Amino acid sequence: MTILDKIAERTKIRVAQYKEKISFAEIKQQALSLPRGNFAFEAALKKSELSFICECKKASPSKGLIAENFPYLDIAKEYEAAGADCLSILTEPEFFLGDDKFLSEISAQVTIPCLRKDFVVDEYMIYQAKILGASALLLICAILDDERLKNFIATCDALGLSALVEAHDEGEIKRAISCGARVIGVNNRNLKDFSVDMDNAKKLRELVPREIIFVSESGVQSAEDIKKIRELGADAVLIGEVLMRAADKKSKLNELQGIS
Repeated sequence: MTILDKIAERTKIRVAQYKEKISFAEIKQQALSLPRGNFAFEAALKKSELSFICECKKASPSKGLIAENFPYLDIAKEYEAAGADCLSILTEPEFFLGDDKFLSEISAQVTIPCLRKDFVVDEYMIYQAKILGASALLLICAILDDERLKNFIATCDALGLSALVEAHDEGEIKRAISCGARVIGVNNRNLKDFSVDMDNAKKLRELVPREIIFVSESGVQSAEDIKKIRELGADAVLIGEVLMRAADKKSKLNELQGIS
């Protein structure tokens, strides 16, 4: 069993625990009672220049503990002040030390769209993301069959949430497109063994029609990496550890953006 499979199985257990506290019918009703979203995440990624999605992440299976001191609200506000277009908030608690409160509290205190980054295995988590204040959430092709992927995208649409559909290879790109993805993220990190290939997004870029928003995810270490991502024609880049480890996140983001 790969680490991705393990995370997905643990997430199913977590969702069952959620349902013991608040039923599916109740969480759905709560989400539908809120104003419908306006797909702000997608809008933020449609500007002419490369958009930056900055990640709030305490730990990961590949890097271990990234930020022992994790003032997540301060980090989110610092990203926003530095010019981030969107935020990615980890809510998976066991492998990434995330928490739902990170998303709910951050989304209430910033004005830019927030992505719930988790391992969505149940429709329940989509309604929950809406209540937590997300403008978007991650859907991972590798853990969803086509039927669930289509249904989950449809649920996001009904709530006015954007779905960032993550793919890692040619087959998953084709599946994402056929299931109706409007935003596709190519992960340069293989979630089965966590190896990184920064050319993965480049290899898969031409498979994605230009009307679909294209995001390069993971592995960014330098301004040179960002230059290559711009050159391949990506609409946005998702950046994690290199920003999280920077003492001055605004300066680091400016450096990556090529701002002196």
